[in-house]
Amino acid sequence: MTDDAPELRASDADRERVAEILRDALAEGRLDMTEFEERLDRTYQARTYGELAPITRDLPGVSLVKGPEEGRGWAGRVTRGAGSSTWGVAVLSAFQRKGRWTVPERFNSVAFWGGGEIDLREADFAEREVVINCVAVMGGVTVIVPPGVEVVVRGIGVMGGFDHREDGVPGEPGAPRVVVTGFAFWGGVQIERKATRAERQRLKEERRQARQERRQERRQELRERHQQYRDDMYDAHRRMLDDHRDRRRGE
Repeated sequence: MTDDAPELRASDADRERVAEILRDALAEGRLDMTEFEERLDRTYQARTYGELAPITRDLPGVSLVKGPEEGRGWAGRVTRGAGSSTWGVAVLSAFQRKGRWTVPERFNSVAFWGGGEIDLREADFAEREVVINCVAVMGGVTVIVPPGVEVVVRGIGVMGGFDHREDGVPGEPGAPRVVVTGFAFWGGVQIERKATRAERQRLKEERRQARQERRQERRQELRERHQQYRDDMYDAHRRMLDDHRDRRRGE
């Protein structure tokens, strides 16, 4: 979020992102329980970015930048700074990292009888190469990467496994590389490649325009066929009249 747009409405994902930052700060000892509960209440009551920004302003490595999604090139997404969240844990529960956040050089995650989702589609990256370390024990972790990002899988599975379908797909020039490593026991780590919301919207708009163009072409074709039919009927009628006049003259 920028200071010149404090009244922009915050989404549920933005509030949840701030809540995750506060949970990390509590676990690291930067906040005590009273401060954590007070800030968490303010987070879920916030309606704008202007109300969210002060909640985490004094916490290190936090960036609540809210900028346009389209036009953000890879150079602008590799920040060479600190990550906004460094770990996620799910024990008989779930965790999620998504939206605009900064992936640190190394992100550690644990899922024990639970599940985690690490969504990098809208994220910035602290370094050109980041490591996502996943430990899945009778649980699962899903890593979602955007098109253009190179993925390297180095995890080990025992009665479990790591998804290698995206391993080795070449990345775009300047795009970060994501190394997925760790250990899976009776669990799994899945890697999915999905388009960003802006890209999905662009493709949806392109499909809509293509359908509209096809409908227009079809309508034009029908109009032309109808006009050709009318012209043919007019010519046939004139020939009938000419034949009739010729017969009358012959009589």
